[in-house]
Amino acid sequence: MAGKAKPKRLSVGAAIRRVRTEKGIPLERVANETGLSIAQLEAIEEGRSIPPVGAILQLARALEIDSAALLRESESRLEKRISAHAKRTENYAYTTLTPGAENKHLKAFRVVIAPRQEHRGVDYQHEGEEFDYVLTGRVEVTVGEHVNTLSAGQSLHFNSAIRHKLRNVGDEPAELLVVIYTP
Repeated sequence: MAGKAKPKRLSVGAAIRRVRTEKGIPLERVANETGLSIAQLEAIEEGRSIPPVGAILQLARALEIDSAALLRESESRLEKRISAHAKRTENYAYTTLTPGAENKHLKAFRVVIAPRQEHRGVDYQHEGEEFDYVLTGRVEVTVGEHVNTLSAGQSLHFNSAIRHKLRNVGDEPAELLVVIYTP
């Protein structure tokens, strides 16, 4: 007896494109509302780039949808990236720790960054606040022009409206708990 096939989930990029085109929102408007370039948006929509959490939050706001819808779409792909290091095309992965947090201001994520890597070509910037707690490894969190170096057990709380980025400066994968508050 054949089992029921699961409906295929869209990639986060395909989900963004679907919502954007259904609503008739031009890329230029999304670029202006998120600060991402049109080239970055096209790479995301085409699946050549997976956006970090901050960008997903900005994209959801620009598309006037709940960010959890986009995070659910991308979560299974990202979990595969965490467990299959050799097959990863990016050096950064995250998993939501607050499923079902639709319409909530606070969201938490488990973030894993490969050794000596960062999420290339992306600085994060999103309205609100961010709290990063390093579970394992050693990372640099650059906030504006200031570089913070954190090791396991250390944390940082900052204004996430300031451009910021994460980088693993160690020889082992770094794992963080990232909590984002958006008004």
